[in-house]
Amino acid sequence: MVTTKPYLIRAIYEWCADQGYTPYLAVAVDARTRVPREYVKDGQIVLNVAADATGQLQMGNEEITFQARFNGVAFPVSVPVAAVAAIYARENGQGMAFEAGEGLLIEASEEGDGDVPVAAEDGAAAEPPAAPPAGRPHLTRIK
Repeated sequence: MVTTKPYLIRAIYEWCADQGYTPYLAVAVDARTRVPREYVKDGQIVLNVAADATGQLQMGNEEITFQARFNGVAFPVSVPVAAVAAIYARENGQGMAFEAGEGLLIEASEEGDGDVPVAAEDGAAAEPPAAPPAGRPHLTRIK
């Protein structure tokens, strides 16, 4: 089963573009994330992914890639979808946030009732997802 995360990212991106807003991606940087390291703060980076700020933007199910300029220097950016922490409009902060590591494929047990995840992307045992917090969800703007 494919996760819905890349589809939601593309939908919020398209909504931002239709409204004339600037879509930003907040990304948790790890070894698989290709971004200029001098712009990473506290293990995160915020990227402007508007059409006029990127070239060759590809938003796939596993990875988001594009060309961008950082301080005038072109850089090929590659972000695993699983590393995306949020996508939101710069102008009003509306968008969607994701749990860290959300978007990893989890396979259901063939022997069980199908509700217990048994393996994560790296093959290690996975814990069942925590229940969402009660109350109204909110997006925290990351600057």
